[in-house]
Amino acid sequence: MASLWGHFARLYSFICIAALAAILAASPLRAAPYASIVIDARSGEVLYAENADTRLHPASLTKMMTLYIAFEEIQRGNISLDTMVTVTKHAAAQPPSRLGLRAGQKISLRNLIRAAAIKSANDAATAIGEAIAGNEADFARRMTRTAKALGMKNTTFKNANGLTAQGHLSTARDMTILGRHLFYDFPQYYNLFSRRSVDAGLATVNNTNRRFLDAYEGADGIKTGYTVAAGFNLTASADRGGKRLIATIFGGKSTADRNAKMMKLLDLGFGKAPRNAPVNPPTPPGYQGGDEMLVADADLPETADGAGKTLRVSMELASSPRPVARPGAAPAAEVPETVIATAEAVDAMQSGIEGALAAALAPEGTLESQAAELAQEAAPAASLAVDDVELASTGGSDSAPLPDAETLAAAMESTAPLPRPGDLPAEALAEADVEPEAEIIPFQVVSASGVALSPRPARRNAPIYDEVALPAPGAEEAEPEIVLSVSTSGDRHWGVNVGRFGSSYDAERALLKTQLAESATLNGSLRKVMPRGGGFDATFVGLTQDQADLACRRLQARAIQCFTMGP
Repeated sequence: MASLWGHFARLYSFICIAALAAILAASPLRAAPYASIVIDARSGEVLYAENADTRLHPASLTKMMTLYIAFEEIQRGNISLDTMVTVTKHAAAQPPSRLGLRAGQKISLRNLIRAAAIKSANDAATAIGEAIAGNEADFARRMTRTAKALGMKNTTFKNANGLTAQGHLSTARDMTILGRHLFYDFPQYYNLFSRRSVDAGLATVNNTNRRFLDAYEGADGIKTGYTVAAGFNLTASADRGGKRLIATIFGGKSTADRNAKMMKLLDLGFGKAPRNAPVNPPTPPGYQGGDEMLVADADLPETADGAGKTLRVSMELASSPRPVARPGAAPAAEVPETVIATAEAVDAMQSGIEGALAAALAPEGTLESQAAELAQEAAPAASLAVDDVELASTGGSDSAPLPDAETLAAAMESTAPLPRPGDLPAEALAEADVEPEAEIIPFQVVSASGVALSPRPARRNAPIYDEVALPAPGAEEAEPEIVLSVSTSGDRHWGVNVGRFGSSYDAERALLKTQLAESATLNGSLRKVMPRGGGFDATFVGLTQDQADLACRRLQARAIQCFTMGP
């Protein structure tokens, strides 16, 4: 009997499971919400948008912000690409996708950035955040602050890698804004997102976006993302015919579905984008160089729309009170205001005397003579008579008598005597190229009886330049070294083409203008004009692959079209 009941129970269980499977097959799980947007990267104009401001799960698109902050820290000198990062247990325990980090392991920031950008490694992204902020929670708050400063109004981050977490939300518009900032704010690192594979230290990792990069003409980045809650996400950038677009898709059903929708979205954008749009790079984050402190909404009570608060911290002193005297200290003796006025008048006269001496002794045409003239202009005029000094306490009334000759003489003796031009050694005068008899300036110190001081001597109007040491007569001049070519050793076989022109003159002119615009990366190259295909190619040669990639990215950020050429 028991055996019969056992068979019946197993049969009932099988029927229930089959029925549940049939229900699930008939009613598949609800797909993640869909959103999309495409903009003209040059001007920021929105060309098409659908649910672009709906707050959704960004998945690994989050890592774009992690990398943006890492690039900021490198730019500020707080960390370098070669900084060795110690992996924590928390970072090592992150689920796939992973680089395979182990707790206690040391790895360079360079390799962590490569793994996070190319393989979308969660353990690498968490390690980056902990290396910068100390822990992932503080780093996430900084991510949200940075998002607000970039204009990402509907984004809140809770971790560095994008794994699903409560409150970790963004929008297609905000992620597109972030992608545009990455392109313009850090063009020297943007080419990382276009690499199909890269050495990340522990292993060579492949780009999660390589299928789209290979399939769509002009695509050169930037980041994929996937979680069950988010679906298949992608922020991509492409350049065709001088038009640069950036687009984002949330909620694709699969990699193939997401890529197909992205291609249609970019095709739509290239059809709408004007050929000659104004290039208006995005404004850098507002917190750079300012006195504002942006605080993440995670640190403050939530508002209705989830927006953060802004606190303004004023560094201005409200008052500067006089220090209180120590208990029992004897009060300082009051100095008569007539003596104070006398001392001020003496200081004014001495400033004028010092300025005149400095102007007389400084060799003409040197920076020292210019500094002396500026100091002479800043000093109070020493040509005022002492009896013109107005005392603040008396308002200029006759009740406060002016100092007599003895008081003035005593004040003058209390100051260090200044050398007169006639007392200076002949060698000093010779070096100054000044004749003693011609440059002696008479000064008169007067009392209240009333003789005015002599006026200041006329200033020299010498140009501001330093003296140039000329070679001794008969000395042989070294012949200048002329570089005829750049060495092609060390893999300097790469170049950058900036266009084809109708004449060699136009090509050479374009090379000169481009080299002036991007001297930081192209100064070590050679300009070369090559006749080809009925025109003249303007090319910079003699670069390494990294130099050529960097130069072309920076030129594209300036709306200068180019492409790299390899061996």
